[in-house]
Amino acid sequence: MGTYKLIALDMDGTLLNEDKKISAENQAAIREAIAQGKVVIMSTGRGAVSAMPFIKELGLSTPLVVVNGSEVWASPDTLLKRTLVPIETIRDLHQLAVDHDCWWWAYSVAGVFNRESEGLNINEHEWLKFGYFTDNAEKLQRIREVVSSWGRLEITNSHPSNLEMNPLGISKATGVETVCQLLGIAMSEVIAMGDSENDIAMIREAGLGVAMGNAQDEVKRIADITTVTNDEHAVAHIIRTYLLA
Repeated sequence: MGTYKLIALDMDGTLLNEDKKISAENQAAIREAIAQGKVVIMSTGRGAVSAMPFIKELGLSTPLVVVNGSEVWASPDTLLKRTLVPIETIRDLHQLAVDHDCWWWAYSVAGVFNRESEGLNINEHEWLKFGYFTDNAEKLQRIREVVSSWGRLEITNSHPSNLEMNPLGISKATGVETVCQLLGIAMSEVIAMGDSENDIAMIREAGLGVAMGNAQDEVKRIADITTVTNDEHAVAHIIRTYLLA
């Protein structure tokens, strides 16, 4: 077992329990890790705005990876790198949602838009990620096949009923790699934890890739280890077992 220096945490389904809270156990372990000079970062599909309250709650000043890697922040108030989805691609993705009568949402630099957004002008914004949500698995699969055929985007999910589209070559793994370069840490010195398809790349490339007990099967298949669920303080368990060992 190597000596790990950094832990990259997915938020929903990983750090956060089913009530979308950080348990006292997870908080305590994170503070312990920081006190011992370890680096704790968020690596999430969320945008910076929705990740920030949790960053503040933990008192983190470390880099963060948001929107599945479309943005990397050097610290909570300093943007390091941003990769946009071309506007014409967003137009095509939006049209696909309309054609399939599918719920959609999209992260722009200005904020989050969705099917309910009034008077949306796609051309007026800079876009980071586009997502679809439906309980209809066949519809989701059809959309995935169409988008996949374009060869223009990374396609993942953050839940079995959604799809998330990021710029080609952009993932939580590329985000974590950017943070590692910034801090002079090797990917082999990283622990990455997650539960969904958008976590697979970073789990695969980290020194220790951890699937949550509540993770999708595909994530468990590629991970080095599978831990307990997000309601059982998995983050605290992994920090105490592998990061502080």
